[in-house]
Amino acid sequence: MRSPHGVGKTALAAQTVLWFALTRDEEDWKIPTTASAWRQLSKFLWPEIHKWARKLIWSKIGRSSFSSITELLTLNLRLQTGESFAVASDVPELIEGAHADKLLYVFDEAKVIPEKTWDAAEGAFSGAGKETKVEAFALAISTPGEPLGRFYDIQTRKPGYEDWWVRHVRKEEAIQQKRISQEWVEQRKLQWGEKSSIYINRVEGEFASADEDGVIPLAWVEKAVFRYQELLDSNQFVNIKYDNIGVDVARMGADKTVMALKIKGKFWIHELRKTVKEDTMQTTGRVSALLRKHKCQANIDVIGIGAGVYDRLKELKFKVFAFNAAEKSRAKDQSKEFEFVNKRAEGWWKLRELLDPSNNNDVALPDDDKLIGDLVSPKWTVQSGGKIKIESKDDIKKRIERSTDDGDAVVMAFYERRKPNVIV
Repeated sequence: MRSPHGVGKTALAAQTVLWFALTRDEEDWKIPTTASAWRQLSKFLWPEIHKWARKLIWSKIGRSSFSSITELLTLNLRLQTGESFAVASDVPELIEGAHADKLLYVFDEAKVIPEKTWDAAEGAFSGAGKETKVEAFALAISTPGEPLGRFYDIQTRKPGYEDWWVRHVRKEEAIQQKRISQEWVEQRKLQWGEKSSIYINRVEGEFASADEDGVIPLAWVEKAVFRYQELLDSNQFVNIKYDNIGVDVARMGADKTVMALKIKGKFWIHELRKTVKEDTMQTTGRVSALLRKHKCQANIDVIGIGAGVYDRLKELKFKVFAFNAAEKSRAKDQSKEFEFVNKRAEGWWKLRELLDPSNNNDVALPDDDKLIGDLVSPKWTVQSGGKIKIESKDDIKKRIERSTDDGDAVVMAFYERRKPNVIV
C-alpha cells in the first residue's frame, strides 16, 4: 500500500502484527518486521504496536493482557509458540533465517528497503500455498519516492509481481476519512508547489522523480534528515559548539530572518532559528550573542538590508563574511569541468556536492518541512560558456510564491570562503 504522508500506515502495520500473532498462537509462527531505517522500527512501528496492544479488549480475545516482562518487550513480542521481532533492513540474512509454518513479513517505509532484503524474504513463499500447511504473507507500506526499486515494481505490477495485491490511498480518500485535512493539503501546495516531486510523493501518494533541472534531489535531503534524527536519538547534540552561522536577513512582509547553526567540524546543521519583523539591530544582537559565545564566523547575505547587519557586526570586530550572491565566482565544481555564474550558484552547488551520497559526507539536516521544500525548489542550467547558473531567489519566489529563506541560510552555513584570485 502507498499513500500520502500522515494517513496511518504504521498503525495498520501494528494492528496487523497483533492480529497475526493472536490468531496464530498455538501454531508455529513468526513475524519479522523491517524498515528503511532502524529508527522507523524503534521510534515508530514498535511504539505503535505497544500503543495498540493497550487498546485490545482482552475479554473478547480470551486471554490476559501481554506481560511486559516476558511477552511484549521493547522491540519484540514473544508468545507461547512464536515471536515477532525487529530486523535491520541491511542484514538480509536475518530475514532469510526466519522459518515457521505461519509467516508474516512487515516492510515499513518500504520504498528504500534494499533489493537483497526483499529477495531474502522471497524464499519463504516457495513452500507456501493452498496445498501445504505453510502460509506466508507480506505487508509492504510506504509513502512513495523515486519511481525505482522493489516497492515501485510491486506497486506498478511489473512482470513477476502479479501475486501482490496493491492499494493506492489517494489524498481525496484521506481527506474524506479525516486522516489529513484540506487545509494541510493547500498549505503544502503553497509551500512545495503542486508539480514538485515532494508534493507528489507526500500529498498525492504517487511516485515522482526529482526534476531533472532541480539542483538537489529530494532523496538526498531525506537521507540527511534521517541522519539528523539518528544523531538526535543517540544524544550526539550535547555540549556542542558552532563554527559557522548562515544568516539570511528578512527583507519585508512574511519573509523570515533565518540563522542556520552549523556544528563545529561536522557537516551537521543543529538548528534553524527564525524570527519575523525584526529590525536590523535586533538581528545584529541575536547574531552577536552567538558569535560571542561560540567564537565562530557568520556568513551573512549582504544583498538588501543584510548589509546593515554585516557592517555593524564587522564594526564590533566579530568574524563575519559578506555573502554577495551576485558576486562573481572563481571556483569550479567537483569535476573541475564547470565554473559558476556567481557566488549563489557556487554556494548551492557546493551543498549539492555535500549531499550527494556518493561523497559520504554524512550531512545532517533538521526535519523541517519548510527547509526540505526550499532545498528541492531551485532549478539550474548550464550557460553556453560552461558556467552553472542557479535560479534566482526572486524567480523562485514568483514560481512558488514564497521565499527560500531556510534553504539560503543553510547554503551560507556550509559556504567556505576561498582565497581570492585562485581557481580551485
